[in-house]
Amino acid sequence: MSTLILALVAGGVVGLALGALGGGGSVLAVPALIYLLGFTPAEATTASLLIVTATSLTALYAHARAGHVRWKAGAAFAAAGVLPAALAGAAAARLPQAALTLAFAGVAALAAVKMLRPAAAADGNREVRRGRAAGAGAGLGALTGLLGVGGGFLAVPALVTVLAFEMRAAVGTSLLVISVNSLASLATRFGAAGALDWAVVGPFTAAAVLGAWDGKRLAAKVSGPRLQRVFAFALLAVAAFMLVEAVT
Repeated sequence: MSTLILALVAGGVVGLALGALGGGGSVLAVPALIYLLGFTPAEATTASLLIVTATSLTALYAHARAGHVRWKAGAAFAAAGVLPAALAGAAAARLPQAALTLAFAGVAALAAVKMLRPAAAADGNREVRRGRAAGAGAGLGALTGLLGVGGGFLAVPALVTVLAFEMRAAVGTSLLVISVNSLASLATRFGAAGALDWAVVGPFTAAAVLGAWDGKRLAAKVSGPRLQRVFAFALLAVAAFMLVEAVT
């Protein structure tokens, strides 16, 4: 199978997962870039940031039109992650490749476990703690910058439990947070982005954006919990494979 076809298929699957699940789908981008398309872990995390940014901005537009984005609260939450995202993005290029792979395998496993657990319900009476919200935003920014993942699987629960958002607002606002963090991290990797194989990254990104729209339609036809379980088990398999590859 040619590299172009692999890039299109992998991008479509990543976009489909993002559109259907609202978070966690981008975790598939890094292993696909490494094991299917021959990128190094450092190259894959940079390329993944580009893919995450494009798909998140596209999805953000759709959610904003539906009125599901809380701009003021989302901007404040994202602001806490800008500096950590930039610092982590700069540090990622200096870390050993095996360390990046191990860290990513751990995050993939965490994402899978969170998807298998029941979603938290919003508590409108919960007091919003600014320190806790800032800490959650900073941690999410560092994760995005270091590993090139959007972190929607962490952002949505954080917005629900820390800021007491209802689920639709949490999903829509998380896309704003992810977009800001991804752009901040990309700013520190500008030189690395220029060295990427754009004949692969371009089609991958385009397929992911288109797949995200199809994922939204899929989510309307198939139950969310069922989709999450299937994706979570696939993600656990990917995490186990990456862990074995990193230690052998």
